[in-house]
Amino acid sequence: MANSDTQAGWDYHNATKHSHHSVRSNPHFLDWANQPLPFKIYPQLPPTPLPGQFRQTGKPALRAIAEVVRRDNAVPDLQAVSQLLYLSAGITRRRVFSGREIYFRAAACTGALYEIELYFVCGLLPDLEPGLYHYAADRFGIRKLHSGDFRHFVVEATAQEPSVAHAPLIVICTGTYWRNAWKYQARSYRHFGWDNGTIIANLLTVSASLEFPAKVICGFVDGEVNRLLNVDTEREVAFTLIAIGHVPDLPPALPAEISLNNWETVPLSRREIEYPAMRTMHRASSLLSPEEVVQWRRKAVLAKVSKPEGELIPLASGETELSYDSVEQVIMRRGSTRRFARDPISFFQLSALLDRATGGVPADVLNPFGTMLNHLYLIVNAVEDLRSGSYFFNREQRGLELLKEGVFRQEAGDLGLEQQLPADASVAIFFLADLKAIFERFGNRGYRAAQLEAGIVGGKFYLAAYSLHLGATGLTFYDDDVVSFFSPHAQGKSTVFLVAVGKSAKPS
Repeated sequence: MANSDTQAGWDYHNATKHSHHSVRSNPHFLDWANQPLPFKIYPQLPPTPLPGQFRQTGKPALRAIAEVVRRDNAVPDLQAVSQLLYLSAGITRRRVFSGREIYFRAAACTGALYEIELYFVCGLLPDLEPGLYHYAADRFGIRKLHSGDFRHFVVEATAQEPSVAHAPLIVICTGTYWRNAWKYQARSYRHFGWDNGTIIANLLTVSASLEFPAKVICGFVDGEVNRLLNVDTEREVAFTLIAIGHVPDLPPALPAEISLNNWETVPLSRREIEYPAMRTMHRASSLLSPEEVVQWRRKAVLAKVSKPEGELIPLASGETELSYDSVEQVIMRRGSTRRFARDPISFFQLSALLDRATGGVPADVLNPFGTMLNHLYLIVNAVEDLRSGSYFFNREQRGLELLKEGVFRQEAGDLGLEQQLPADASVAIFFLADLKAIFERFGNRGYRAAQLEAGIVGGKFYLAAYSLHLGATGLTFYDDDVVSFFSPHAQGKSTVFLVAVGKSAKPS
C-alpha cells in the first residue's frame, strides 16, 4: 500500500473517532488478568546498569524547552546517555495500588501503559563501545543487542540526512501495538504519536540542557530500521529517530548484508488481541526506499502567516515572573494532574506556556524551523486579565484571537470526553490540524507527523506548566464536537490532541 494512497489514512482517522454513540456502544472492557507487561524484556541478556549520578546543568527548564543547540564536536559520554534516557523514559516513582506496582515515568503516557520502547545506535563514545542497544527502563540499564557501529545503516535508511550522518548517538523509538491497544483498541496508533512525542519533548529539553544538538527524524525507510532492530513488525514497529550530538566524520560503511542475533523476548501477556486497523495504517504510511524518503522530505512545510480575523491580544513579555527551576528538578516532579482547582492562572503564565511550547521543533518534516502542522484553539476558563471564552492562538503574530466570549467550563468538560479535568482547568488547549492539506503534501505519513508534533508540543506544555508550578494533563476528546465548537474558524480541520492546564488541587 503506497504512502500516497491517502484514503487509507482517512479511513483510519474516521474509524477511530470518538463520538457519544461510539463511546456508549463500545462493549470493550479491561481484562486485568491479561494486562500487558509495561517493559520489553530480553531474558537472555541481563542489562548493564547505567550510572546513577547525573550532571546538574542548572539550566532553567523554561529556557531549555525552547532552545535549539547548534554545536560541532558534541559527543555524549555514558553519563550523558544515562541522563538522556532516564529523564526521557525512566521510572521516577513507584507506587503499590490494589496489590499492583504502578510505575511513573519521566514523560506522560496514555493510560500509563508505556508502549514506546527506546533503542540507540552509537559509535565509540567515552565509556561506551559502538553497538545497538535497548534501554531497559525497569532495571535502569542497557542491553547490548549487537556489537559494532551501525550508524551507517541508519544513515542509509534516512537517505543521508545530515544530522543523522554526523550524529554520534541515534535514538530509535518504536511503538508496541498490544501494550496500548489493551485499553485503547485501534485508536492506539494515534497514541504512538502522542506518547512518543512527550518522550521526545523531554529528550530535546535534556539535550539542550546538556548542550547537545538534537533533531527529530520522521523520514526513513521503515523496513530497513525494523530489520536492524530485528523486531516482529506484527507487534512492534519503528516510529521515529532522534539524532543527538555532532561529529565531523561520517560513520564507517557496513557490508550490504549484516548478520543479526534473534534474541528471545518475554511475551507481553497471556494472549494478544489484534486490531488490524493499526497495522494497516502503519503500512500505508511507510516509506519503502531512500528515493521515496528524499521526495517525501522535499515536501517539508513552508511557513505560512495567517492574518488575524478579529481582535488580537498580544502575549505578555518579560521574565520577571518566570521560574528558574532546572530541567532535572522539573522532570523529576512532573506528573499528570488528576484534579484541578478552579483558581485562575495569570495571563503572564499563559503567555509563557504558549511562547515556550510553540517556539519550534527541530524536525526534518518542519521546515523552516518554527513551522507547525497543528493549530491551537483554547477554552479559557480562569486566566487573570483575560476574558473567559474561546480563542485561536495566532502563532505567527504571537497573540490570541477572541472567537467567542463566554463561560464554557461545561462545554470544555463535554468536549474532553465528558471528563471534569478540562472543565476545572484554567485553560483547555485543543490541537487541530488541516489533515486535507497534510495528506496532500505528505501522504499518510503526514498523519504520523501531525500526531507526533502534537505529542511533542503537548510534552512541552507539560514541562512549561510544571516549571511554573502549575499542573497539566493530556486528554482525549469527541473529535467532531471539538471542530463544531470552534467553527466556523475551525471548519475543515480535525482534532488531534487536548492538554488541560491549571493549578493542581490539593488532595482531599
